[in-house]
Amino acid sequence: EPNAAGVLPAVGNTVNLGTGEWDNSIGAPRLAALWQDPDFDPAQAAFYYVRVLQIPTPRHSLLDALALKQREAEGFPSTLQERAYTSPVWYRPGG
Repeated sequence: EPNAAGVLPAVGNTVNLGTGEWDNSIGAPRLAALWQDPDFDPAQAAFYYVRVLQIPTPRHSLLDALALKQREAEGFPSTLQERAYTSPVWYRPGG
């Protein structure tokens, strides 16, 4: 559930750094929300879009290191979160 500021808590991380396996059991498979722009001005053009984050998954360098039985290179994250953006929804006054 979002907090009072409308922010959702960070999703957990199920990646096993020793095996490279992860479990797709966290987060929400579907998310629906109703949002209204508190500063909406019908006389002003606007656009809106949504950003979403995938749950953490193992980075290719972790999987390579595990497969080759090598230490993972330092200075790089072991996991990553893919991001996606929706197409914008445009609003034009009088249109």
